[in-house]
Amino acid sequence: MSVKIVEIKQETWPKARLIGKKYEGAPNWGEWWANNWFEALEALPCLPINGDAYIGAVHIVNGMPEHWIGMFFSVDTEVPEGFEYVDIDPMEYAVCYLQDQDGSGDFYSMDTHNMCLEELKTQGLKRKEDDWCFERYNCPRFTTPDDDGNVILDYGISIEK
Repeated sequence: MSVKIVEIKQETWPKARLIGKKYEGAPNWGEWWANNWFEALEALPCLPINGDAYIGAVHIVNGMPEHWIGMFFSVDTEVPEGFEYVDIDPMEYAVCYLQDQDGSGDFYSMDTHNMCLEELKTQGLKRKEDDWCFERYNCPRFTTPDDDGNVILDYGISIEK
């Protein structure tokens, strides 16, 4: 596997609203670009949490994964027509900064997820079961490759306090 963890940081967020689209199956990023949905969210009058980062998130509901694509906002943000939302309780999480060539498919594998969980264990951190995991596509870390063609994907995992 070519993905490597270059850093892990613990972060905290207040209660947040994920505004976007919910998917029972695999999320469809292509429709986001085709329909300019990120542009619609970026046009909201309030600033998103995490700057301009696009979010792919998953958590377990009734034993099944629920996938989301969208952006994080404060909980008082009005949801534009055509979008859904979920309010997320305050959370402690660890972010694995993953490096690989040009955003290849290795970022999105269970091997990568398990590699992050193992590294969290070595740092004395434990995943909070059935809580949120998310990919944070942060500009320019993810959108602009370095001199070696590498990009960084932020992979967040909810952890126990």
